[in-house]
Amino acid sequence: MQTNMTRRAFFKVATETTAASAALGSSVLATHATAFSKSAQNKFRGELKKSIDFRMLQNNLSAMEKFKVSKGAGFEGIEIQALEDPAQYDEFNEAARVSGLRIHSVMNKRNWTHPLSSADPEVVRKSLEGIEMALRTARAVGADTTLLIPAVVNEETSYKDAYVRSQNNIRKMIPLARELNIIIAVENVWNRFLLSPLEFKRYVEEFDSPFVRAYFDVGNIVIYGFPQDWIRTLGELIVKVHIKDFDTAEHIIAEVFYHVDKTPSLKAFKNLGDGNINWREVRRALSDIGYSGFINAELRGGDEDYLRDVCIRMDKIISGDEP
Repeated sequence: MQTNMTRRAFFKVATETTAASAALGSSVLATHATAFSKSAQNKFRGELKKSIDFRMLQNNLSAMEKFKVSKGAGFEGIEIQALEDPAQYDEFNEAARVSGLRIHSVMNKRNWTHPLSSADPEVVRKSLEGIEMALRTARAVGADTTLLIPAVVNEETSYKDAYVRSQNNIRKMIPLARELNIIIAVENVWNRFLLSPLEFKRYVEEFDSPFVRAYFDVGNIVIYGFPQDWIRTLGELIVKVHIKDFDTAEHIIAEVFYHVDKTPSLKAFKNLGDGNINWREVRRALSDIGYSGFINAELRGGDEDYLRDVCIRMDKIISGDEP
């Protein structure tokens, strides 16, 4: 208990100090944070870069303001959702250019509402449209990857049907992915699907295409697995990484007393270092497979001070320390 108290006290001081430093100029803070990340991870293989989920930024800000705030907090990249209106391409490209923030990944907006595993042809049609929208957005804004939730298993869709249907439908999009030179990255989520690292690996490998890879989410498998195990099993299939923490005790309490029914309580998802994940082992596993690229924070939103604190925690993960 004393150790946890000391850690929390440390981050309170660190956050306040970082906020004070920001008064000297956000560009100085960003430069310092990037230099720290690169020097601290020299003992590991692979260079990790800090990225932020666009949805973590306050809604009252413009795209340009969101990019500038993210860069000022110390992030190097950002993941956005697919843009339905191509007229927005210029806005986001300009925000990236001015801020110096790299748009590296694009989320498919129809993952949950229109799953590829559906038996309804109209649902699948809209799902494929969503994938195309994400691929074309990625191409337009300079990203190299789109995030895809491949299927949803439920009372209407069996596990086997989800597996077969989703693979068949993803294969339809590989020619466009190849044409645009964008990777479709399949993510592990709470969809009752791909529940072991061996199966996840097999699922992706069966496409036999460099344009279908794995988007590994560290926090999404803690309730039934160890992220370091999944990372080593998936190996070079991993093209992107989501990070968030998870409190298994909080989830169990919610499941027992609030009838969560095997889906995660939002309260169980935590800021980095506030859950059960062994971040030293996660960092070591990423080093073991030689992963280089973005680790993308997918957390609750917040103001600039909060985002700076997230960056401090990410720096500690990159260095191999506990956040």
